[in-house]
Amino acid sequence: MDALELLINRRSASRLAEPAPTGEALENILRAGMRAPDHGTLQPWRFFLIEGDGLARFSALLQQAAQARNLDEKAQEKARTAPFRAPLIITVVAHCETHHKVPIWEQELSAGCAVMAMQMAAAAQGFNGIWRSGIWTDDPQVRAGFDCREQDKIVGFLYLGTPQLKASTTVSVPDMTPFIRRF
Repeated sequence: MDALELLINRRSASRLAEPAPTGEALENILRAGMRAPDHGTLQPWRFFLIEGDGLARFSALLQQAAQARNLDEKAQEKARTAPFRAPLIITVVAHCETHHKVPIWEQELSAGCAVMAMQMAAAAQGFNGIWRSGIWTDDPQVRAGFDCREQDKIVGFLYLGTPQLKASTTVSVPDMTPFIRRF
């Protein structure tokens, strides 16, 4: 699949199974993330790979965070099982620094671009995934679990694996008119 076709037809896949990207495929994904736009060459991101036993540790962390928030049983169970939706999760943290030319918001966007680049690199190699966020990106326990400092931000959890459902080859193109203005 060429790059333009990939970008135009990209679709997230929420039902993921083994195999997850490993070896050279995983290295390509991480390299793509490292090539995100990066004003000032700050490399304002940290990637945490969660797989194997790490999925169970992440599950325990989310369950503890759900309990600390006094969420109901159903929400706690959803938090506990969330990491097992895919065989590999890459947590991306915007590792931000005070900089005279590069504001924090720009560093956060750079980390977000890293997530998108990694998702595209996964799809280009026959894998797929979904970028998830939600309440856990700002949760104090989850942030501590990923060594976040006060100025850092979890920009998302990139769930990766092999799609269980075959993606439709027909992608409807949305009407772009409401999103485009001439200046």
